[in-house]
Amino acid sequence: MNTILNQRHKPRSLVLVVLCAATLTISLATTAINVALPSLSVELRADTRQLQWIVDAYNLLFATFVLAFGSLSDRYGRKGALIGGLAIFGGGAIGAMFADSAGQLIFWQAVMGLGAAFVYPTTLSILSNVFTERADKAKAIGIWGATTGLGVACGPILGGWLLESFWWGSVFLALAIAAAVSVVAAASVVTTSSDPATPRIDYGGLVLSVLAVGTLVFTVIEAPDRGWADAMTVTGFVLAIALFALLVFWERARDEPMIDVKLFTNMRFTAASASVTFAYFALFGFIFLITQYFQLVRGYPPLETGLKFIPVAASIAVGSILGTALAVRLGNKVVVTAGLSLFTIAFLWIATVSQSTSYLEIALQMIPLGLGLGLTSAPATEAIMGAVPRDKAGIGSAMNDATREVGGTLGVAVIGSVYASLYSSGFADSGVAQSLPTDVKATVEESIGAAMVAADQIGAAGDGRTAQTLTDAADSAFLDGLAAGSYVAAGVTLLGAIVTAVFLPGHPKDTVPAEHSGADVSTTLQPPRLTSRSAGRAARVRRRVLGLRESPRPGPR
Repeated sequence: MNTILNQRHKPRSLVLVVLCAATLTISLATTAINVALPSLSVELRADTRQLQWIVDAYNLLFATFVLAFGSLSDRYGRKGALIGGLAIFGGGAIGAMFADSAGQLIFWQAVMGLGAAFVYPTTLSILSNVFTERADKAKAIGIWGATTGLGVACGPILGGWLLESFWWGSVFLALAIAAAVSVVAAASVVTTSSDPATPRIDYGGLVLSVLAVGTLVFTVIEAPDRGWADAMTVTGFVLAIALFALLVFWERARDEPMIDVKLFTNMRFTAASASVTFAYFALFGFIFLITQYFQLVRGYPPLETGLKFIPVAASIAVGSILGTALAVRLGNKVVVTAGLSLFTIAFLWIATVSQSTSYLEIALQMIPLGLGLGLTSAPATEAIMGAVPRDKAGIGSAMNDATREVGGTLGVAVIGSVYASLYSSGFADSGVAQSLPTDVKATVEESIGAAMVAADQIGAAGDGRTAQTLTDAADSAFLDGLAAGSYVAAGVTLLGAIVTAVFLPGHPKDTVPAEHSGADVSTTLQPPRLTSRSAGRAARVRRRVLGLRESPRPGPR
């Protein structure tokens, strides 16, 4: 049996290991910082808005430049883009390690996101060029997807262990070391590849894609603080729409566009991209809140908080590998729809969490969440990469990564905004809020981390009763925000399940030439069979086209 891990394919397997190592490094950075948020809110005096920016600065630069960098890697070589991106990422991690203010940390997180924008699409495009048959590619993407999911879920574990053992900057030191190891491995194992057509650089497409995605993501991040109906927010969304429309118009008019917008007429590509957006919207919003729940409401230390994510990490790994195998057999529609449906069930259950909910119940809630992500993300990624030709794998991978990062950024912004509104109003309505000095009350309403600091100070001053009442009021307000955020996530994933069930094709269509990048170019597992009569007719047609004479049929002797 042909498998990507047997002796015959050992070199390909080694490349896959290196690509997964680079992917794991980038994925860990996505969520490792979350477990440090309570520490950062105290040590760097960061409010909720700054905490969101610490998380989203990375996502902003990642999502903004991933399309442009995916295209550049296709043209100039994917190995160089991979190594260069890892170097930028590692440099940003070193800078973040020495940050002594929220503003400095936000800047270095942005630098890391810039490097990640090179790395992520490059790993998937190299993978798609190494594994060319659909069955092998699906297995490889399943392993790649499991690595991605594990990195996202295991980030809090790494961050928690480092926070308890060292200081918060050690999280970035570990990421810098991982990036350096990945650079050495990539330089030794990966061979370079590029688009043989080597089209001219589409500078207009590069600039417009950066401006369009950047404007959208920036507006989404700022909207919770400014207000969703604020004039600046509305202007930002209108400008983003206009830039996207201009990008489509520009690319349609180009003979060699950076992004073939005809890809979006292929529902396999479009519906799969949408499903990834919905999934990561829910996941990132969940992680942003649940790490604070574990540490600030339940009082778990950082390492224990990270270890609480093991059920979701294991479920993501199982779901990713199982999902791509099932997608080849049952079709993408069934598997991805089931994944988003599991997501919805998980969030409706998570909305019931209280201060006294047992960890066993929370762990059980994480299992359908992790399986849902695995069954959604990996098969959807396989569908996206199957809809683009191999020589355009960089831009196809970039599109997949852009949907992931935009979805995640939206999740942190929207779910974080819903939580912040409910938390602030819930605490303001509590009895203890009326007894606090105005400046203390305003500070406590900013975040539950600030409430815990204030409660500790009041308790240290000898007023233990007020401190406990303040803690209880903050916990109650936080849980109201967590429940509301979970309902929002459930609604989004339910919408995603409906969209997928209606629009995502179940199985790949017929294979088409690679140059038709807007069509489905996945490899069909079984070519159509020709009967002996139709095969003979086809042979005679070919001979006529080539100007050859048919050999006379031998007559009876």
